[in-house]
Amino acid sequence: MNTNRTTTVTCPNCGRGNRIPVAAEGRPVCGHCKQPLPWIVDAGDDDFAEVADNATQPVVVDLWATWCGPCRMVSPALEHVARDLAGRIKLVKVDVDKTPRLSQRFEVQAVPTLLVLDQGETVARQAGAAPADVLRSWVEQAIAGRHTTAGG
Repeated sequence: MNTNRTTTVTCPNCGRGNRIPVAAEGRPVCGHCKQPLPWIVDAGDDDFAEVADNATQPVVVDLWATWCGPCRMVSPALEHVARDLAGRIKLVKVDVDKTPRLSQRFEVQAVPTLLVLDQGETVARQAGAAPADVLRSWVEQAIAGRHTTAGG
């Protein structure tokens, strides 16, 4: 587990690059304009708990595979949703072929599989690709009712 790992995110508001940690408390903001940043990171078996389970905001998990065509279609849509909901969610991308323990934990039988987690607990689940507007509605419904069972 590398607690010091960072990723670079371009601020959608001012265009400046920002280096943000993959795991941290709170929500990242642009160092220049102070607007919320989309928090998009990769995680694996060794750091998922730190990156996703311990997050203080809702986490959208994209369980995908490099060989999966629908995964390549849904990835930009999810990144669009993460930009639209900057400061409200964290998007964590997980390559199922490199993460057997996470694939087993979340009982992945098809990719892409999308989850919304609240403090490590699944509150919504969806298999398959969808357009950005559908994914955004799904995420917003899940985070609005995250203390109840959601999804399908």
